[in-house]
Amino acid sequence: MSIKKHYVKSTGKTKCTFRLPKQAAPNASEVYIVGDFNEWDPKATPMTKLKTGEFKVELELESGQDYQFRYCIDGEQWENDWEADNYVPAKSLPVENSVVAV
Repeated sequence: MSIKKHYVKSTGKTKCTFRLPKQAAPNASEVYIVGDFNEWDPKATPMTKLKTGEFKVELELESGQDYQFRYCIDGEQWENDWEADNYVPAKSLPVENSVVAV
């Protein structure tokens, strides 16, 4: 699974761990997660490259909401999460965005 969720009682938020598998970006040097939670800023939320070649980031998101997002690979390629909760058409581009429901 590429998105793990854990509700944090003390904050009322949900900790989400996003993972982009090596197969999605085999030669990537950097990946950013971009979405509603960071105002679609392509440089706001970098992911950490693990020894396995996959990329990972943890975010605390407000519970009870859906967030659209995508992965930006090396500033050029965009990828959806292969195991997102849903997919919806992007508002300004002819593509779909991944959705995480928390």
